[in-house]
Amino acid sequence: MASSCTQLCLQGRNLLCSKAVARTWQYNSQVRHCITVPRGSSKILNGCSLNKGNHKTTQTRPRWKQPMFRYSDLASKHLATEALENKAVEETSTADVVAYKSPLLPIRDAVSVTETPLDLDAATEVSALEVISVEEAVSITVPSDIPAASTSLKDYVDKSETLSKLVQLGVHLWKLEQRPNVGSMLLKLDFNTDVAPRLLFLKDIGVDDSHFGEIITQNPFILTEGLENLQSRVNFLKSQKFSSENVASMVSRAPYILNFTVKRLDNRLGFYQQRLKLSASNTRHILTRLPRLLCGSLEPVKENLKLCEMELGFKENEIQHIVVTVPKVLTANKIKLTKIFDFVHNTMKVPHDLIAKFPQVLNCKYMRIRERHQFLVYLGKAQYDPNLPNYISLERLVILPNDIFCTELALATLEDFTLFQKTL
Repeated sequence: MASSCTQLCLQGRNLLCSKAVARTWQYNSQVRHCITVPRGSSKILNGCSLNKGNHKTTQTRPRWKQPMFRYSDLASKHLATEALENKAVEETSTADVVAYKSPLLPIRDAVSVTETPLDLDAATEVSALEVISVEEAVSITVPSDIPAASTSLKDYVDKSETLSKLVQLGVHLWKLEQRPNVGSMLLKLDFNTDVAPRLLFLKDIGVDDSHFGEIITQNPFILTEGLENLQSRVNFLKSQKFSSENVASMVSRAPYILNFTVKRLDNRLGFYQQRLKLSASNTRHILTRLPRLLCGSLEPVKENLKLCEMELGFKENEIQHIVVTVPKVLTANKIKLTKIFDFVHNTMKVPHDLIAKFPQVLNCKYMRIRERHQFLVYLGKAQYDPNLPNYISLERLVILPNDIFCTELALATLEDFTLFQKTL
């Protein structure tokens, strides 16, 4: 009876241990962690831990970077424990021990399992905590969050360092995106290698920081010009006796000057000097006042010069004086220029020599001249001949503000002039 009870206890215990082993193997396969074997006061009894002083079985907790508790170790420990128990049971009943059989697998099978472990990494993703080599880190590609295509540069400002800093400089991206291929060009530029050196160049030649945004807005292609080419063009202008202050002012108001080669700049200077028969100082004077003459089209200039000479009837010396005094006449609208001249010459009866002496009238608004002249006619004071009394200069007629014009020339009040304007 005692031997039968002993045999039943041993079989029950082995059955529990075999289930614990299977449960441990399944846990290792799913979680990829290892089960540690506690050392010290606890002993392993058929895969279960038994603490001294407390006969309660507990399951060991998984820990990182611990030795793997392999099935072969469990089998060997179980067999060693089994040998001791068999020796104790042998004294009670030899027949019972012979009848007992272990439910565990043979050792060779257990060892074969450990020698060919399952490839768990092949079916799982790489952990974020796993250490990788430098080559693997370099090969990792990060998807870009920059939009692949867009109709506006505003979608790229938050993603592009170059665009965000250009906005801080005052560049109007909404103007640049309307020009063909300019938006894609800006996205390809690197601020440190492409933009910053050009800004430093502009700073070195005397351009104020506040003008950087407007310069790039007008001429974004300056960011793709070589620094040597930019410097050579500035050196050429200085060699033509343009001062450093004049060069900085010309670049700020006409940035495309820096995109013209030295040969083209030289040809432009020669054209104005020869066509207008001006001296070198007068040529520099008109180009400094209107620098876009150097980089603009020459066709409007040629047409206006022909208009002044053949249709308006000015002489060569009169044209020279007009151009030197008011360079904008060279690029003014032909219809506007003709309309103003016709009113001043035919309606106001001002001769050519007086118009050439005060050419500011040709650069004034037509309505301004018409309203003031008619107000003077209404008051009986429209007298533009310098040889007669109560002479009114054309220059003062067009440049004075309304209140001074009324008090000094018309000898009337501003209210009277405002009421008269409503009758026109």
